[in-house]
Amino acid sequence: MDKFRFLNWKVYQDSRKLTSIILKLVKKLPKEYRYDLGSQIVRAVFSIVLNIAEGAGKTSDKEFNRFIEIALGSVNETLAALDILKDTELLTNDEFNECYNLLYEISSQLGGFKKKLK
Repeated sequence: MDKFRFLNWKVYQDSRKLTSIILKLVKKLPKEYRYDLGSQIVRAVFSIVLNIAEGAGKTSDKEFNRFIEIALGSVNETLAALDILKDTELLTNDEFNECYNLLYEISSQLGGFKKKLK
């Protein structure tokens, strides 16, 4: 087994890409939103990447599955926060759609992991 197998997974790479996009979007937020909502989005998107990595290091499928479920929850949390930003016009439709498409991909890939682990 590869020691750091997650580094080669598309879901991990897509999650890193999303993280980079989110960090750039949060920097553009007005200061009054950057701390509360911006910080929450950053924590949620970090949670996706970090739970994939941490779960990959677990020795049982049951343990790994728990981390995949946490990552999926963070996918939903990230999308909800972005939806709020879009509704309040702090995010353009194009920015939202780019993130939505990546979140959809990540969610599908994590769902595939869950099926494989069962």
